[in-house]
Amino acid sequence: MDKLLIRGGKPLNGVVRISGSKNAALPILLAAPLLTEPTVIDNVPRLRDIQTTLKLLDILGCPSTFTDNVVTLEPSKALNPEAPYDLVRTMRASVLVLGPLLARTGHARVALPGGCAIGARPVNLHLTALEKMGAVFSLEAGYIDGRCDGLKGARIVFDFPTVGGTENLLMAASLAEGTTILENAAREPEVADLADFLNAMGAKISGHGTSVITIEGVPRLGGGRYAIMPDRIEAATYMMAAAITDGELRLEHCPFMELDAVVSKLREMGVQVEATNAGVLVRRREQLVGVDLATQPYPGFPTDVQAQIMALMCVAMGAGSIRETIFENRFMHVQELVRLGAQIRISAQHAFIRGVKNLTGAPVMASDLRASASLVLAGLAARGETLIQRVYHLDRGYEAVEVKLRAVGADIERLA
Repeated sequence: MDKLLIRGGKPLNGVVRISGSKNAALPILLAAPLLTEPTVIDNVPRLRDIQTTLKLLDILGCPSTFTDNVVTLEPSKALNPEAPYDLVRTMRASVLVLGPLLARTGHARVALPGGCAIGARPVNLHLTALEKMGAVFSLEAGYIDGRCDGLKGARIVFDFPTVGGTENLLMAASLAEGTTILENAAREPEVADLADFLNAMGAKISGHGTSVITIEGVPRLGGGRYAIMPDRIEAATYMMAAAITDGELRLEHCPFMELDAVVSKLREMGVQVEATNAGVLVRRREQLVGVDLATQPYPGFPTDVQAQIMALMCVAMGAGSIRETIFENRFMHVQELVRLGAQIRISAQHAFIRGVKNLTGAPVMASDLRASASLVLAGLAARGETLIQRVYHLDRGYEAVEVKLRAVGADIERLA
């Protein structure tokens, strides 16, 4: 069990370059079974989930090399349709190979994803939509076994704007016969990035970035070169790192336009966020104040930034509240923040935060990836030492997090 030790109270100042987006990279890589020619993907973050994905692709028959944030894929005509449990259980995004394998081979056998600490993420929306395109599914020994005699275009209306479901259907429909229309589709920038990638490989997708997406099936997808978008969640986290430490950071390669809801709330709290030619400048302009917010699907406030802004609100003047509408169990970081001196009360899906003058370092335990980020932020602001027992979570979402933070003035180290 690795740990992070943070000696807080030091303002962060300097330049941080934002990594490529994990949430965009995973579906783009998992689209590899659709491709028929070598493909180069740039700006891929070096994370555990990426390594797991490349191992899975190798098993499926899509070998790759990964050097200096560049992945080179070598698609094979002989695809293996089975995604084994030993890999899928460590990464829920693995279910995204269902659509590509069905579209390319007519068969997909994918282990059911494991549990998730922040709540259920059922795959029924994926399966129901793929059934409308002609797939038939059975559950056998913990595996989803899907078969089809060629996918057919269909009109699909999602009950909820599911990101994973939209991505799975985008990939499946790219090689389906006829036209597929996705209604109530997810609008997240990472979904649009996947669509842009597929179009660069020869797909015919329009409307991505809106709630209605149209996909005209094509006989094949080729190859090419594509760069992953920057990580908006990582960018938002570093914005809050500047604010919570009363420092000043300039974020390079920052997806500013995709962070409108976050930037709006930060400005409401008293944080200056300014896009310049050299990057996005972030610093406090006045005393932080509490705000009220609710997480929502994009373009609303992202659930993946809820824990981080809660840490920021812990040291803001006055009271604020957060309503979590996406996941039913995403307040597990609250009790750990309370150990650092935060004043937070939970009622159902609401968290009520009253700011305190200072947080104080203490041993804490991270429960999930974004909770880890919130505890790092709180530790950076706290007086004394904060020891975060983080298991492996930060490896999965941030590229060399302690290296980046140390470069801008944080007193932080990784302990074995």
